[in-house]
Amino acid sequence: MATTTSPHHRSAGVTAAASGLTIFAAVMLFISGVLDLFRGIMGIAENEVFLNTPNYVFKFDLTSWGWIHLAFGAVAVVVSLGLFTAATWARVLAIGIAALLIIVNFLTIPYYPVWSITLIALYGATIWALCVVRRDTLNA
Repeated sequence: MATTTSPHHRSAGVTAAASGLTIFAAVMLFISGVLDLFRGIMGIAENEVFLNTPNYVFKFDLTSWGWIHLAFGAVAVVVSLGLFTAATWARVLAIGIAALLIIVNFLTIPYYPVWSITLIALYGATIWALCVVRRDTLNA
């Protein structure tokens, strides 16, 4: 005997998956943003924790990188709080800030490679989670 699921039951499952991925993205963005905040504080307070790369093309003062990470990390944390409410503006901003932070972390790979690559992966997972969920499944 074959069992079929009702359209209502399938719709509830899709909505649960969509909201689950949005919550996943919110948590990932929050954690990544906090890590970037810490990285910014480290760059501002203690330049010695970073590698010295004298011939790097995108060379900035490490204190400048610290302020950049601090500012973007703070924005990421605020936007992640908006994602918990499933606000459309937060989804759009989250994808944008995560994309910018991937670029920022790519540019700082020579200074702190493991941390940069880890954050690139976390921001990539955030973008993926927000992009695979269609807007109509959130409102179903």
